[in-house]
Amino acid sequence: MSHHSGHKEAESYQKLSERLNRYPQGAPPTELLFKILKILFKEEEARLVSLLPIKPFTARKAASIWKVSEPRAKKSLEALATRALLVDFEENGEVLYVLPPPMAGFFEFSMMRVRDDIDQRALGELFYQYMNVEEDFIKALFTDGETQLGRVFINEPALDGAAAHVLDYERATEVIRTASHMGVSLCYCRRKMEYVGKSCSAPLDICMTFNTSAQSLIRHGHARAVDICEGLDLLEEAYENNLVQFGENVRESVNFICNCCGCCCEAMIAARRFAAMHPIHTSNYLPALDVDKCSGCGKCVEICPVEAMGLVSLNDPNNPKKKRARLEEDICLGCGLCVRGCPSMGAVVMVERDKRVLTPLNGAHRAVLMAIERGKLQELLFDNKVLWSHRALGAFLGAFLKLPPVKRVLATEQVRSRFLEGLAARYG
Repeated sequence: MSHHSGHKEAESYQKLSERLNRYPQGAPPTELLFKILKILFKEEEARLVSLLPIKPFTARKAASIWKVSEPRAKKSLEALATRALLVDFEENGEVLYVLPPPMAGFFEFSMMRVRDDIDQRALGELFYQYMNVEEDFIKALFTDGETQLGRVFINEPALDGAAAHVLDYERATEVIRTASHMGVSLCYCRRKMEYVGKSCSAPLDICMTFNTSAQSLIRHGHARAVDICEGLDLLEEAYENNLVQFGENVRESVNFICNCCGCCCEAMIAARRFAAMHPIHTSNYLPALDVDKCSGCGKCVEICPVEAMGLVSLNDPNNPKKKRARLEEDICLGCGLCVRGCPSMGAVVMVERDKRVLTPLNGAHRAVLMAIERGKLQELLFDNKVLWSHRALGAFLGAFLKLPPVKRVLATEQVRSRFLEGLAARYG
């Protein structure tokens, strides 16, 4: 390869990494990231994708940006969607495309079925290095800002007496029952760990996608379509295998729920590594321990995926070796696995937290919150590859008006917009 062509290739992947970093949850550029992108994207694809807007777009828009005919643009977009590098979906009779973020997005999609068009072993090893050895990407994904990508769904069988108070959006069962589309695929995290000899025996074919993401992944063979009945059966299988339901941090149109083990899954590992930074939004519940009923067996300690449970001395002079469970509330996810694991009836029960956790209404609301907290609001507002439509403007303003007053001020400081300042003053 000549010096010129080598420079051109490096420039294409550099521009693609810059494009990815415009998301509220970025992908810090490193040599490992470039190696990952080179497996997933051809050089010309990297160049083209680097030019695409953040927001959903049509083939006509891509053709205009790329300065090619619409049929040619559509062919390129379809090729990318077939490999799950783009998500395509239909809205009001028109096909729209969007580049998903790396996580939760095309990194996972690349491992959600067995493929021979890419070197999945090499990819798995690179993912492990990029996410489990280096810290920059995982810290940027899970710890920057207050609003995070994902949240924990309560283990519904563990609720018992508190079940009457749980809201629909807190139930994985409700997501399954109300989704327009549902697909199931192989677990990216456990597959990645297989390639470095660190996987566990938890089920593989159990990670769930919904709505527009599922629609695209099913169409292109990256997910298997399932109905409500099978979806609920898979959730029950996840419960039986003591897996945590970690899903998209929105109340409406949830796009994914992963069934996570404590040993392999990125979210659970991040929750342990960066516990003080609260990388995952918890459920609205906490375990309450009854000391008199606790046998000190340690089953809750073994089952907890984030080491929030521990054993301490009961300080019984007649039995100095006797222990009891103790909860570290600050790092507890509120998943409810400890209730399932406890053999002593009533020793652990789930109760509501004193303060409810804020869950954004939808993807637009979450994106605005994350962008404000990470200093990237201007990327959403002034994306120079696409003009504002009335619908896009409406979605942004709807999300903006849901912000607490302090975050509205942060937003206006970032974009220095008289329009937003006036809007904040009017509705504040």
